[in-house]
Amino acid sequence: MRRSRGLTAALVLSLAGAGTGIGLVLMPEASAITPPVAFTADELPTWQPNGIVFAMAQANGTVFAGGTFSAVRPPDGTSGAEQEAVNFVALDAATGKPTSCKLAFTIGDGSATVRALAVSKDKKTLYAGGYFGAVNGTPVSSVAAIDIESCTPKAAFHPGFPATVRDLAVTDDTLYAAGDFGTVEGQTRERFAAVDAGSGALKPFVANADEPGRAVEVTPDGKNVLLGGDFFSVNGSNTHALAVVNATTGAVAKTYSNIPSNSVVKDIATDSTGFYTGNEGSGGGVFDGRIGLKLSDFSEKWRDRCLGATQAVLPYDGVLYSSSHAHDCSLEGQFPDGKRNFLNAQLTNYEGAAPAPVDGFVRSPRKLGWHPTANDGLGEGIGPRAMTIAEKSDVKYMWVGGEFTAINGKPQQALTRFASTGDVGAPTTPVASAGSVKPGEAQVRWRTSYDADDSKLTYRIYRNGSASPIATVAAESLEWERPQASWNDTTVKAGQSYTYRVTATDAAGNTSALSATASVTVPSSVQSYPNQVRADGANLYWRYDDTVSPYVADSSESGNTSGIQLNAPALRQTPGAISGASTAMGFNGTSQQVYSDHRQTVDSAFSVETWFKTNTTRGGKLIGFGNNTTRNSGTYDKQIYMTNTGRLVFGVYSGSTRTVSTGLFDTYNDNKWHHVVGTQGPGGMELIVDGQSKGTLNVTGSISYEGFWHVGGDNLASWPTKPTSNFFAGQIDETAVYPKALTAAQAKNHYDLAKAPSDTVSKVSATEDTYINQGAPSAANGATTSLAVRGTSAYETYLRFNLPAAPAGQVLKSAALQIKTSTQANAGTADKVSVVPVTGTWSGASTTFNNKPTLGTTALGSFATVPDGSAVQSTPLDTAALSSVLGSSYSLALTSTGTDPLWIWSMESTAADAAPQLVLTFGPK
Repeated sequence: MRRSRGLTAALVLSLAGAGTGIGLVLMPEASAITPPVAFTADELPTWQPNGIVFAMAQANGTVFAGGTFSAVRPPDGTSGAEQEAVNFVALDAATGKPTSCKLAFTIGDGSATVRALAVSKDKKTLYAGGYFGAVNGTPVSSVAAIDIESCTPKAAFHPGFPATVRDLAVTDDTLYAAGDFGTVEGQTRERFAAVDAGSGALKPFVANADEPGRAVEVTPDGKNVLLGGDFFSVNGSNTHALAVVNATTGAVAKTYSNIPSNSVVKDIATDSTGFYTGNEGSGGGVFDGRIGLKLSDFSEKWRDRCLGATQAVLPYDGVLYSSSHAHDCSLEGQFPDGKRNFLNAQLTNYEGAAPAPVDGFVRSPRKLGWHPTANDGLGEGIGPRAMTIAEKSDVKYMWVGGEFTAINGKPQQALTRFASTGDVGAPTTPVASAGSVKPGEAQVRWRTSYDADDSKLTYRIYRNGSASPIATVAAESLEWERPQASWNDTTVKAGQSYTYRVTATDAAGNTSALSATASVTVPSSVQSYPNQVRADGANLYWRYDDTVSPYVADSSESGNTSGIQLNAPALRQTPGAISGASTAMGFNGTSQQVYSDHRQTVDSAFSVETWFKTNTTRGGKLIGFGNNTTRNSGTYDKQIYMTNTGRLVFGVYSGSTRTVSTGLFDTYNDNKWHHVVGTQGPGGMELIVDGQSKGTLNVTGSISYEGFWHVGGDNLASWPTKPTSNFFAGQIDETAVYPKALTAAQAKNHYDLAKAPSDTVSKVSATEDTYINQGAPSAANGATTSLAVRGTSAYETYLRFNLPAAPAGQVLKSAALQIKTSTQANAGTADKVSVVPVTGTWSGASTTFNNKPTLGTTALGSFATVPDGSAVQSTPLDTAALSSVLGSSYSLALTSTGTDPLWIWSMESTAADAAPQLVLTFGPK
């Protein structure tokens, strides 16, 4: 039983701005805990029983917990002695420590247990149910009433319940009970009964059920009672697991027949608009989730069909919190079968119109960002079993009890709590990437972070080491759904290199560490192959240029469907499939794959495209769609796979497997790069390999389901010419998915463009550097970690580079000098800094102001100003001038005519990106 929760929120929860999309554009920052979640996911120190908590209630800042245990002990790592607590403990809601109220629930024969707790509306009486014969020695029979102020059992209240009582609900004058009993006070009351709340006298309420009662709740208007349990009939009416009866007589008001016979109702809770059930079952076709129902006519408004034995439901301020071990929410379009999620939150009602039913049921409202972790624990291995919300000193506390022995990865048994304030957990660190396929644009993208109590996070993007963000983006994520977010930097210049780092900040201001540095050099001309893939409308484009696991960046223009690496495939394999510096990914053929970061559906028209290289004789899946992530999919198609002999098969499922394959001797396991495209649309199916059509089939549709894209492996059971291995051994590159059927001409164009000349970027670090100082005219500064530039009194910096020769068939397209300002205060300058050639001789060891070299008079480039703050700065240089000295040692000087000094790092510095560097971009003549 869970009473309706009327507490008001302790915090005003708001979100600045109205934007909610994943960050392709600048968006307002998130503010406060992401509404309507009201509690942090950070566990608070709480005394812990040595057994299992089955029931909880609260009154006046005190939390009551009942179950099967004999003692409570302090939180791990804190002081204090264990205290006796016989199946019951009262604790201070704000401190988590036991109060002076001590009650022992015992029985002469067998094991006593407390299974239900309820508090009277006036907060003066605590009712307890379970299996026990005495409370502090006062005789009772499985139900007791406790005076809260004095912490003493009411001796006059002793109705006779001869078997276990599993739930209680109380009104002003009536106590309702559910359990295993068949009689009360010697009169027939099968599984449900009502007694006077003051005297304990049996009431005429009769709601006889044929199997145990597990949950009982009274509607807010007091007119009806909601019954839950294992039963198949109530008062002779057929109804399974759930029924509504008259609060006075027990007459059946509503029956239910749509809960599977192998499922039961474990808990019922109400709020002002509805009531909610927590369900548990076993066997095939089980229903383990939650149902939201209307109070107006008791009809169903939604059903959450997640699998994972729901034990408790608790509505609070528009959110339904639940205790379960949910492990498969595929039917809700959420996480697939996998790890257990013990504590969850979801909206009680849809924010707009409810969606159309799926398989006859309206899906539940969306899950929210509140995910404290637990474990299976003791007993049945259920995890959390009970929940209540208490308030003290204007702070609300969510208390959770159960079988668990760990919370958020730390030892904690049977009890834990979370507050409405004090969020201290920072989001995980973003995993960032950057890419550019044309001048004037760099795409910065990252896998969104996870925060256990904030689903909307604020991301700050830092360029070139600057301490100030260049952009701020808000994006949403959940533990099981961390889609890519991205931002386009349109202020970049061709031929120059840039670095980016990203942080994530939650609503309380907790900020992650900076991501690893993502680097990109902007090309001097459009990169033909990737630009065409984007122009042709790919909404997933994995180039496999990533430098860190487990993220695979989506380089499409707007898809934001990144990949997650499984079992560490090999990164940055060279050479890749297309010309240029792009790399491939290597797969071992036994366990490695990449799957997409969020669940989606695929329309009837689509194309899949990838490059591959292999010599395997075990076949494997190159790309496909399936309904799971880390485990084998149970539903899978829209795939291209290789047979043991090296043939390629493109297939969909439309009631049966429909495939197009290459010829018997048309094989591709020759350890060379090959390009394959599979398309389906109004014109049917087509398989295209290396720009040539290999077959068509007049099949225009396939089954629709929610799933994930997989590259490198997934289930292939029951498909024609199934290879030995589901997993592909070899290299894969340039994978793309399109929401349309590519034409054969487009596929051929992609194949041809792979061989198109591409830019080659060479980054050349200084091999020697120094600066001269007019104020110390005889000092040589070649070993210092900083360099300086100023007109009066003079500082000049000299840099030496070993320039490479142009690659065969290419010329220098662009050149840029990259420097990084130091962390010294006011390291930047308001004055112009010129880059000029050094025509005289110099060395770091001996050059001083007194013997400084002669300089050229024609500037190769300049920095108009350099802002303060340690950051990378870049300026373009005269390409023609540098072209004439390629393949030689060449020196540059940094000079100024002003009085404001510039301080930069030298090649001797250990700071990140410190060494002065030339970025040379070569391209076809």
